[in-house]
Amino acid sequence: MTEVLESVMLICFGLSWPISVIKNIKAHTAKNMSLKFILLIIAGYIAGIAAKFVSGTFNYVLAVYFFNLVAVSVNLIVYFINTGYDRQQSLQISK
Repeated sequence: MTEVLESVMLICFGLSWPISVIKNIKAHTAKNMSLKFILLIIAGYIAGIAAKFVSGTFNYVLAVYFFNLVAVSVNLIVYFINTGYDRQQSLQISK
């Protein structure tokens, strides 16, 4: 039962990350994104994955952790792309 509840939590988070990625891609700005928050979430997923390996609990929950880690990592990439857009925007404004 604990694995089911953990999976539900991870799936709920997991569904929100692709939505966030799409929103951030469309925004073309990193102004509403937080690098520290993204890195903290990535660290949390890595810790969850490590806990599964340490405990030897290899099940479908581990796959959900990996999916979420990938989705948040994509958000990290989008953050840096959007930061570049922000820099270009500020250069155009200052001209």
